[in-house]
Amino acid sequence: MTSVAVVNQKGGVGKTTVTLGLAEAAAALGLRVLVVDLDPQANASTGLAVWGADRTIDDVLSEARAGAALEAVTSSNWPDEGLRPDLIPGSHLLAAREPQMISDPLGAQDRLKLALSGARYDLTLIDCPPSLGLLCVNGLFAADKALIVTEPAAWAADGVDLMANTIQRVASRIGSPVLAGVVVNRLGRTRDNNYWKSELAERFSDSWLPPISLRAAIAEASGQSLPLRELGNRPGAREAILQFDELLDALGLAETHGPRAVELGEI
Repeated sequence: MTSVAVVNQKGGVGKTTVTLGLAEAAAALGLRVLVVDLDPQANASTGLAVWGADRTIDDVLSEARAGAALEAVTSSNWPDEGLRPDLIPGSHLLAAREPQMISDPLGAQDRLKLALSGARYDLTLIDCPPSLGLLCVNGLFAADKALIVTEPAAWAADGVDLMANTIQRVASRIGSPVLAGVVVNRLGRTRDNNYWKSELAERFSDSWLPPISLRAAIAEASGQSLPLRELGNRPGAREAILQFDELLDALGLAETHGPRAVELGEI
């Protein structure tokens, strides 16, 4: 199993969009995918058409217990069964859970890692909250790789530096995660966007990944809690699918486990 924490301490950069785009791309290859919604906003859960669940990530993190995550796994509700990743649903209760975890005398940084022990998935994607707090640290402790999502805007590089330093500090303690790379999301065609993309590409050239463009199809899929492949011939859908497929390849996660669930030529 490969686990990837999708991170940035800044909100609004599209971590959930990238998480779900990669989940769809991997599922379309036939990979068994688990999405862990570690954000109190629970946007990954609603993006997978899951509203309400008997057990959530808050239950998982309420105690340090091996395999606890398996009790909270549910199927997502995307229409095509071949594209459905499994999900550990998010919960707004996480906002109160984090300060409770801080008081754990043995430390609570590895609760998620412990809870995921025994999980059998080809790829686990952890959608982390926009912070450098204990929830995000749990995501990093549980991950083999960390993917930093950013935007082509002023001061974005400073935020990437902060997150990269946090990843390095965690890795120095437990040997993982490795920095999988930096991906610019919501890249528009404006002069300003291209300027900041160039600045980021130069500064993080060693970890640069293919960007994801700003497309109405991505927003439409998110708004309707659908995978991109359900949008048919909507403008930009095919191009967005190809970009997420390319990103999955660049991350080294696109192992061949059979044909894509939906061939691109059919879209």
